[in-house]
Amino acid sequence: MTELLPNSLHNVLEVRARLAEGPTWDSTQQLLYWVDIFNHRVHRFYPATGKDEYFDVGDVVGAISPAGDNRLIIALRHQLAFLDTQTGLVTTIIEIEPDRQNNRLNDGKCDPQGRFWFGSMSSEATQANLYRYDHDGSLHIMETGLTISNGLGWSPDQKTFYLTDSPQQKIYAYDFDSATGNISNRRIVVDLTNESFYPDGLTIDSEGYIWSAMWNGWCVIRFSPSGEEVFRIQLPVPLVTSCTFGGEDLQTLYITTASVGLQQDEIDKSFYSGDLFAFKSEVSGLPTYGFQG
Repeated sequence: MTELLPNSLHNVLEVRARLAEGPTWDSTQQLLYWVDIFNHRVHRFYPATGKDEYFDVGDVVGAISPAGDNRLIIALRHQLAFLDTQTGLVTTIIEIEPDRQNNRLNDGKCDPQGRFWFGSMSSEATQANLYRYDHDGSLHIMETGLTISNGLGWSPDQKTFYLTDSPQQKIYAYDFDSATGNISNRRIVVDLTNESFYPDGLTIDSEGYIWSAMWNGWCVIRFSPSGEEVFRIQLPVPLVTSCTFGGEDLQTLYITTASVGLQQDEIDKSFYSGDLFAFKSEVSGLPTYGFQG
């Protein structure tokens, strides 16, 4: 394992978010979308100028993905919706698990075919699910028995799908059928049950390696496709929530963090909790896929 130099990491937005998540790169506009879940905000950050602005979407928001010109598909507490990024108008698409008050929607993103994958999280063990929302408006349950459906992504050859269940401290791999969107043959690729931290959001690079943000771990870890740790990026904050590649060359890893639940002494030790960080990588990421429908 090789520790990366701290000077490769930069605090690019001192925002002190409660629970920043879901970083999503928009290559057309060269900007980063991200969410502050409990503050009900979808943010838009312009790296070239450092400007950050947000839309108040009126509810807990767990995931976002591009969905055409000036539009995002977003996962709210119990519904999917479209957000018009010109007007801020939120339009409901479909309700999800409205009868499960201990659940809410969490992380999600689109596959290379433009289908939106997202999961729920539950305060009760094994009561969360993974879903796929297709172009034709159909909704499919892809996995059950989860507790916090989290970080997900696809290998560059589109043959493998990855899914995280944070409380289980595991990242799973599945065989992925790109034509049908089906997944099968679940196996554990990363097992962190002997660690004191939890895998959260993730992204996949162009070499097929997994970059996973570690909640309560003060780091992002890069794993090989077979699950070996290659190196870790140390951060000055404990609650590291997610990451994605952006920039013109897709070699800037944007990293979201959180401050929610920290006691004052913990905040004193991790003053920049909730800020947005950027790490310059030698390897590039994969492009962001948008919803087609």
